[in-house]
Amino acid sequence: MFAGHFGLAAAVKGRTSSRVPLWALMLATQLLDILFVPLLLAGAEKIEEIPGKESYGGALIHADYTHSLAGALLVAAIAGWLAGRRWGKNGGWTIGAVVFSHWLLDLIVHRPDLPILPANAGGLPLLGLGMWHYPAVCAGVEALILVVGAIFYIRSLPRSSVNRPGARSVAAGAAMVLTLAASLATDLLGA
Repeated sequence: MFAGHFGLAAAVKGRTSSRVPLWALMLATQLLDILFVPLLLAGAEKIEEIPGKESYGGALIHADYTHSLAGALLVAAIAGWLAGRRWGKNGGWTIGAVVFSHWLLDLIVHRPDLPILPANAGGLPLLGLGMWHYPAVCAGVEALILVVGAIFYIRSLPRSSVNRPGARSVAAGAAMVLTLAASLATDLLGA
């Protein structure tokens, strides 16, 4: 769901008047996965391949700290606070919401592998609605998020005096669309 996360960040940039730059929103939308990597390398979190599933949702992800509901809320709060110091209160709320949106989108697509508390303390039920069981539906939803994000972003680009996007805006919009399309392709191919 990398592509969907990026599409949401593009949509947020296109729909808000926040001073938060696009790069920060893109980083924020992937922050939980970025924090997951060192914990994966340290063995604190893991990925369990599902036999017969080589791509798109083909693994159980045991991200018991970074992708727990409480962990995601904590990371979102810290990121929002730090962003607020840089881009003001509105920027802080925007970054915090985008960080937490990662967990919400993961809740929709993941199999039940998202704990409520870190390390699944208390043995509470694991969450996940399992859209990955339906790869075509999941890819369609993700593509829709990408298209909406690209449209919102491109429509927000600065316009010239004749109400047409300038060359830099067109280049930025094209780069965004290509990046979003490439991220969807890597999701679908499992690359």
